[in-house]
Amino acid sequence: MNEQISTPENDQPQVTNLSQVDVETVKAELVRMRQSTAQEISAGDVELSQGAVVDVHAVNVNARQAGLGLVQAEEVTIQQGGAAAVRAGNVSLNGLAGVVAAGSVEFGNAYAGVVAGREVRGGKIESIILLSGKVEGNVTTVVDTRGALIAGLVGGLFAGIMLLLGRMLFGKK
Repeated sequence: MNEQISTPENDQPQVTNLSQVDVETVKAELVRMRQSTAQEISAGDVELSQGAVVDVHAVNVNARQAGLGLVQAEEVTIQQGGAAAVRAGNVSLNGLAGVVAAGSVEFGNAYAGVVAGREVRGGKIESIILLSGKVEGNVTTVVDTRGALIAGLVGGLFAGIMLLLGRMLFGKK
């Protein structure tokens, strides 16, 4: 079953409750989804349990045992779930994330690819790249802020040398 729930802005419903359905687009002040999937949600508040959403634009997102694609919100809480990319003011994550960009990030037991935030706190944080001004907690990372800076400098130096050698060897005289 593939439904499309879309209404004009002035007729936007206050609350949309979805259970065990697949939808294209949902626009409402409050969206509650249980065991459902959606392509796009645009809402004030989103509560998602055991579902999946490709694109979420909201003020507050609360997801439990859910898979999310792109999330753009002010407050994001993900418990036992995952997200491909999260951009928010505050993020609380207990699960997996590909990219997290936020002002404040709080991890429970989390694994992330790239994390960028002013403040990062957590019990156990594992990431590939972590960029933050302030970090509190047990962090395991492949590249931290200092490592990223050094890698950028070394990469730039190497690229400059290769370009210089290429011009010297293959340049026109």
